[in-house]
Amino acid sequence: MINNVTLVGRITRDPELRYTPQNQAVTTFSLAVNRQFKNANGDREADFINCVIWRQQAENLANWAKKGALIGITGRIQTRNYENQQGQRVYVTEVVADSFQMLESRQDRGNVPTPPPPTNQKQSSPAEAHDPFANSEPMNIEDDQLPF
Repeated sequence: MINNVTLVGRITRDPELRYTPQNQAVTTFSLAVNRQFKNANGDREADFINCVIWRQQAENLANWAKKGALIGITGRIQTRNYENQQGQRVYVTEVVADSFQMLESRQDRGNVPTPPPPTNQKQSSPAEAHDPFANSEPMNIEDDQLPF
């Protein structure tokens, strides 16, 4: 079975960092991802995709990526359901991100802080060696092209 997702988009609101009762960091965020085509009026539409990321990556994303930041993520689609307080069944589809990559510098986007340099060097894992965003050029999107 294959369930892989790769997305590039802008964060629509500041990510929300929370901790589980077991003290696991979890951050939720939404990405605006432009569609490949324009609509009948010649405008480019976007999809707003709910995402979640866990553990150290969750803390990193919450600390460094703010609303409007251009990021790339890799992960998988996950579905779940629960019963709300009104007794209704609620179905959720979201992307569970395994990793993310900032795709523009702080100078390119004034509200995104640059992460500090790593304090310890570690061996790259095979997953990091195949990071599809490692050598990506940032997308040139003007603020008036954003749907938010």
